[in-house]
Amino acid sequence: MPHLKNWDNRTWLSSKEYIESFIKFLIKNKKLNKDSHILDIGCGRGKILGKIKTKLKLKNKPVGVDLVNHRNKDRNFIFKKTDAFKFLKTNKKKFDLIIIKQTIHFFPLNKILKLTKYCHNTLSENGKLMIFSINEKQSQIPTFNKMQKKLQISYKKDSKIRKKISTNFNNIKDNVFNFKVKIKQKLYLDMIRKRYISILLEFSEKELIKGIQEIKNRYPNIINFKDSLICLMLSKSN
Repeated sequence: MPHLKNWDNRTWLSSKEYIESFIKFLIKNKKLNKDSHILDIGCGRGKILGKIKTKLKLKNKPVGVDLVNHRNKDRNFIFKKTDAFKFLKTNKKKFDLIIIKQTIHFFPLNKILKLTKYCHNTLSENGKLMIFSINEKQSQIPTFNKMQKKLQISYKKDSKIRKKISTNFNNIKDNVFNFKVKIKQKLYLDMIRKRYISILLEFSEKELIKGIQEIKNRYPNIINFKDSLICLMLSKSN
């Protein structure tokens, strides 16, 4: 399974504005307080978890699970370098919020329901699981031709995943998280070079170079667009 590792630490996804906006969305859709227990599957550097810890003054550090040990991880969360299934099988804690942000597509389709069930069983009495994936109807991610084709395939898989979960679990609702991005073309091209999104991991250097030239010709020096995610929310309570 391909993974993103240390691709960048200076983009809108790790910006103060993005993280604060995302946390605001979490708190709006799941009431959290200093006693809350939080788990992030596919946590990356844990910047979101670290900010939540500080903002809510959590008594217990949030827990993040990832197969990759990234550099520059936040210090305000507990990092577990392990497979999500292994963690959930052996874990004894209950979590008030479990986040799976743009990593659900890394799991095989035939294991999605199993993962969701494990997460559901790990929730506290009033806990909530939030699964985020790209909102293909509203997201405006800058792309080159081949990247766009790969994205369409990824969108279809995400759609299948959402449908599979929605038809097999009760207490499912959905919502949309939107963030307005303003980024220099130069910085975005650097993100492309470092393969900031999983579909780029399969591209050769030659394909990336060609794609970068397409973006240079297609987009202005300052790129404005909407980053949009669909959030499936599965509640523990009836």
